[in-house]
Amino acid sequence: MKDIEGILAEVKEGTLAADEAAELIRSMQDNKGYEDLGYARVDLDRLRRRGSTEVIYGAGKTARQIEGIAGALIEHGQENVLITRLSEEKAGRIGEYIKDRKRTFIYESTARIGIVGGKKEPDGSGSIAVITGGTSDMPVAEEAAQTAEFLGNRVVRLYDMGVAGIHRLFAHYDEIREANVIIVIAGMEGALASVVGGLVSVPVIAVPTSVGYGASFGGISALLSMLNSCASGVTVVNIDNGYGAAYQASMINHMGKAKRVLSDKEKK
Repeated sequence: MKDIEGILAEVKEGTLAADEAAELIRSMQDNKGYEDLGYARVDLDRLRRRGSTEVIYGAGKTARQIEGIAGALIEHGQENVLITRLSEEKAGRIGEYIKDRKRTFIYESTARIGIVGGKKEPDGSGSIAVITGGTSDMPVAEEAAQTAEFLGNRVVRLYDMGVAGIHRLFAHYDEIREANVIIVIAGMEGALASVVGGLVSVPVIAVPTSVGYGASFGGISALLSMLNSCASGVTVVNIDNGYGAAYQASMINHMGKAKRVLSDKEKK
């Protein structure tokens, strides 16, 4: 989504007419940073405030509501839109709507994610490693991986590395150590986060999953294990929250870039 500086830069380059720029700026001012659709107030100012555009949480919304929100974002210049927790049924309908607006739409069924307009080219400082305890953790892992890629990160996927066969993890030790930030996703007792946290010198974001037998209490056992990790540098997000982990990891992976941008502005 364009901000005022971006609009003025396009006018200077000659790629945007002055009257079109004035209309875009007027629209931004008239909406006070959001558009009221009645059922949703679409945040049009999030890129400026947070460095990343609004993401649509698909669960609990109808396909028509998601279409309306996505349409508002597109109309205000957002080129790429991420929709999380999107069912296959809703994705089919939304895909047709997006194609009618001359945009591409991809549905990642394992992650339950819809992507409008494609992913950004990687522009983070390094890579994000996404590691799972088991194959059953893949839906949450793919939510994290797809989100991280959408936000402009290179992702290394290392799945089924659980502590029941820890030699599998050590076989990929070099790849793990090369990552700038690591997301560890595990259910059952959630021990993998502590193991990885004790091996690396970068931030580890732990995601407990609801995978496990009865006494795992839908992921609470893994959550408590991760919160009680004895390895320093491990932080924990909510159960099954692959999106939240990826967003945090992306912020960490882009910190060097953000500092460079700030430094360049200060020099000017």
